[in-house]
Order: sequence, then C-alpha cells, then structure tokens
Amino acid sequence: MNPALSRKNINRLAVPAIFAGIAEPVLSITDTAIVGNIPVNGLESLAAVGIVGSFLSMLIWILGQTRSAVSAIVAQYVGGDRLEEIKTLPAQAIYLNLALSLVILGVSLPLSSQIFGLLNADGLILEYCISYFGIRVWGFPLTLLTFAIMGIFQGLQNTGWPMLIAITGAGLNILLDFALVYGVGDWIPAMQLEGAAWASLIAQFVMALLALGLLVARTPIRLRLRFPIHPEMHRLVGMVLNLFVRTLALNLALLLAVREATALGDRYIGAHTIAINLWLFAAFFIDGYSSAGKILGGRFLGARDYDSLWNLAKKLTQYGLGVCLLLMAAGAIGYRPLGRLFSEDALVLQAFYSFFFILLLGMPINGIAFVFDGIYKGMGKMRFLRNVLLFATFLGFVPVLYLGKLMGWGLYGIWAAFTVWMLFRGAPLVWNFRQKFRPLLQKA
Repeated sequence: MNPALSRKNINRLAVPAIFAGIAEPVLSITDTAIVGNIPVNGLESLAAVGIVGSFLSMLIWILGQTRSAVSAIVAQYVGGDRLEEIKTLPAQAIYLNLALSLVILGVSLPLSSQIFGLLNADGLILEYCISYFGIRVWGFPLTLLTFAIMGIFQGLQNTGWPMLIAITGAGLNILLDFALVYGVGDWIPAMQLEGAAWASLIAQFVMALLALGLLVARTPIRLRLRFPIHPEMHRLVGMVLNLFVRTLALNLALLLAVREATALGDRYIGAHTIAINLWLFAAFFIDGYSSAGKILGGRFLGARDYDSLWNLAKKLTQYGLGVCLLLMAAGAIGYRPLGRLFSEDALVLQAFYSFFFILLLGMPINGIAFVFDGIYKGMGKMRFLRNVLLFATFLGFVPVLYLGKLMGWGLYGIWAAFTVWMLFRGAPLVWNFRQKFRPLLQKA
C-alpha cells in the first residue's frame, strides 16, 4: 500500500488541519460565549453576533474558495513532480482575491443597515449589528489573504504551518476578548460588544502577518506579481466561479435559517446562534480529514494512482465517522453545560436544549459528506460539487425549512432542514465516486 496512506501520514496532515480549520469557528464561539454573558443587553448582543457572524461567514466562504482551488492545483502539480511550472500562479490568485475583497468591503459597509434589516434585525439588535460589523468587516481582506496562503501550504502537503497560524490567532482572540469586552481594571475600559469586534480584528491581522512571514521565508512561492497570466489561471478561475456559486447556495441556506430563527423571537435566534456555532465547530473539526482528502486526493489524481485514491476514500470515511462518534459522545455528556457556557438566560437555554439532539444525531451524515467534499475539491471537481450543493439546497433544505415553518415546527424544522441538507450533499458524492473510480480500480 502507498506509504502516504498510512495512519501516521494521514493524521500528520489531518490533525494539524483540524486545529487550523477550527480557528474561525473558535473566533465566533469565543465572541458568542463572552458576548452572551454581557450583563447589560447580553441577549441583544448575542443575537447581533449571530446575525453578523452568519453574514461574515458567507462573505469569507464565498471569496475564500480560492484556497481550495489553489490547494487542488498545487497538490496536483506536486503529485506530478512539476511544482516549478506554477510558481507564479499563487501570487496572481492572491492579488485577484484581495482586489475582490476590497470591492465587497466597499459595497457592504455603507449598506450594512439594509443588509441586516433584510435578516429581520431591528431596534437595538440592528443598532448592535451595524456597530459590530463596522469593525469586524475590516478583517475580511486579512482573512482571505490568510486563507489563500493556507491553501498554498496545504497544496505543498504542509498543514503544520496553518495550524501554527490558527492557534496563534485563536489564542490571541480569546485573551483579547476577555480584556476588551469586560475590561481590565483601570487599564482597559470595558468595550462590551465593540470589544469583541476589535479582538477578532487584531487576531486576524496577526494571523495574516504570520502567514505572510512563513510564505516568504519558508517556501519557494513568491508574492511578486509577474506577467503574463499563468495558463492555469483559466482553470483556477473556473474552479473559483463554480465554488462561488456553490458557496452562495450554501450561505443562502445558513442565512435563511438565521432569518427564520430571528423571526421566531430573541430567545430563538439566541438558541440558534449557540447551535450554529457548535455545528460549525464540529464541521471544521471533521474537516481536518476532509483537508487530508483534499491534499492527498489531488496528489493521487495528479499521479494517476487510482488504487491509492480509492483506499484513501475508504480510510478517511472510517476516520471521519470515528471523529463524529467522539463528538456525539462529548455533546451528549455535555448537553446542558454546553448551553450554559454561552448564556445564562433561562428562555434561551430552554429553546436550545429542546432541539440540540437533532444536531448531534446528524453528525455521522455530516462526516461522510465533508470527507468526500474534500476529496472532490482535491481532484478539482468543482462543477460537480456546485451541482450537488444546488440540488441539496433547493430540493432538500429549502422545502423542509418552509414545510417546518408552515407546520409550526419552529427550531425543530430549521434543524431538520439542516439534516436533510447534509444527506442530500453527501449521498451523490459517494455514489458518483463509486461509479467513476471502481471501474478504474478494476482495470489497474
């Protein structure tokens, strides 16, 4: 068997990727937990963090897809032992991404009141959304820069440096959250919700600096923009556009869920905010093995090693399900303490406890979907991933969400829609992989 498929090598890639992947949800979870316990207007602050966090996640995920495209192309060239041929491509991709991020920032900042109004925020919650977003949005280009560089590292079969960057940022964010939200004696005044926004922005700035330093000092990739445009840029842009459409559909589902939870009332958006942060944390935790699939899947495809690609899918499915079972057990044991970590509001906790079990039961479905999602990204099959996500969102998530609304299921309906969504995302990937690669394996 290929030595790259050993448990040691897979975990060498997956475990650091887990820590790197959970950086963003840790930032959001930290804000949620600390802001939810602000003594004055804590519930409104919690709702604002949930609404703004969902919108920012949408922006980051939409434009952050360059990371997956760059990673896939670099990994395929590494597999074919042709890395020297694409040394100018990453810089071109990064500058394109930064230009787009500045355009989005310039459009979204002056329209923040209208944007969050569309998400059913009003009154004090809308005021808090605008204030929080006005600070955090400046970290958007920094995060995209960091993500793109992490994609280069992953393509080079290195997940250790993304882990270092992520741990540094998450640790700094937690320290700054406590200091800036609650204050430190006479040294630092309590800034409450705005303090959480500044903590995230500073952490994102430090992560970007660290990523740039490692890229320049420790890799053959340079950020000097050189022309002509690399021939692979056409394929990269095609991948990014397909992932762009895919991520629009993905975030449509997340935003519709936020909108419907907000319409139910403050306690429900508070409970949904807690749940979605835990869901995202679990997703990014599982995504460590998805990242290993992306890195090795691209490498094996580039080398036309279909036997190893098939065995990779089998192994990662087993590992992913194992992680899901551990997360389910942790969630079951900490069912009530997890809720109290984020809020002491009795009504919010009552709403959260009533549906959290749905999130836990859906984790094995999520695990399989994320593992195959990573393998397909590594192989560069972005068009197929786009079509699967559109199918899952518009024929799975949206009908169940609005059926739940019609039937008055409340948060049960929202989280039933998430479960169906993930099932519709994972099943076509598994079926297609078996149909496409089993015949190639038999010929090998």
